[in-house]
Amino acid sequence: MTYAGRFREVFQFGHKSITHWFPSHMARSMKRMQASMRKVDCVIEVHDARIPFAGRNPEFAKTFGVRPHLLVLNKKDLAELSDSRVKCSSSFCNLLSNLGEREQIFQRFEEEGIKHVLFTNCLQQHSTSVKKVMPKAIELITGSDRYTRRDAEDYSVMIIGIPNAGKSSLINAIRRIYLKKGKGTPVGKLPGVTKSVMNRIKVSSSPPVYVLDTPGVMTPYLRDVEVGMKMALVGALQDHMVGLELLSDYLLFTLNKMEKFDYVQHYELSSPSDDIFDVLVHIARKHGKVGKFKALTGGSERRLDLQAAATIFVKDFREGTLGRICLS
Repeated sequence: MTYAGRFREVFQFGHKSITHWFPSHMARSMKRMQASMRKVDCVIEVHDARIPFAGRNPEFAKTFGVRPHLLVLNKKDLAELSDSRVKCSSSFCNLLSNLGEREQIFQRFEEEGIKHVLFTNCLQQHSTSVKKVMPKAIELITGSDRYTRRDAEDYSVMIIGIPNAGKSSLINAIRRIYLKKGKGTPVGKLPGVTKSVMNRIKVSSSPPVYVLDTPGVMTPYLRDVEVGMKMALVGALQDHMVGLELLSDYLLFTLNKMEKFDYVQHYELSSPSDDIFDVLVHIARKHGKVGKFKALTGGSERRLDLQAAATIFVKDFREGTLGRICLS
């Protein structure tokens, strides 16, 4: 699909600042996690596969680097991870132009010193990708010095990561595989569902494995506003931090820039659009989103609810309805 006009080449963020967002409860969680490292054999970091290089907390490596580390890139079903050659304009991708996206990700992490990376879809029943997680973690544990836990008969694994990356979903998926049991920890679509730190959950009997579920912890400082916008798009930041209409406009900008035009057919547009107002009007009409608003002349009037339309647009993206995409 082509577009006769010109798309925006630069997104105007205005005066939006989300580079500092580190609530006090996250700072407290980090301290409690640090204090519990003596009880841990391995650290599994769960991150969103759609933003593999955006928003990972650099403090994790400093704090938990003394233990074996496994990086799990979850929600691979929502990320575009082709094994064929890909078109990429960045200097890094040019160096790896003969590699597919998945291989590029592996190689970049290896250059950063991260050697153990798995892609998963924790919501898929009987997922073969999830079945690889525990064996890999145990392999890393048995191949390392367990220090103070050398004589322990059980294995203790800490699950860490940014909000809404799927930490609780991973725990529940592992429990289904090894214990044939249901949920051991609550799951939600909004960041901040897991509140407690060091909730010890049994996930396997043979060998005995316990995981420590932790709340999502953001990096204390985001490199720039665009990194924060990408994290907001995948639900790692709460929507009110950005505002849904701005977030939906950035989503439209991103889809057009990456030539991902599934939204055109899905919302029954005549062609790709670079006007978020036009897109939200189509969505509101398609879904019958009409609300009562205050009129400038007093009283109230009924008109299209563009806020509700923006909610639908962002939700459809997060659920993969608008196609698979890798944002970083």
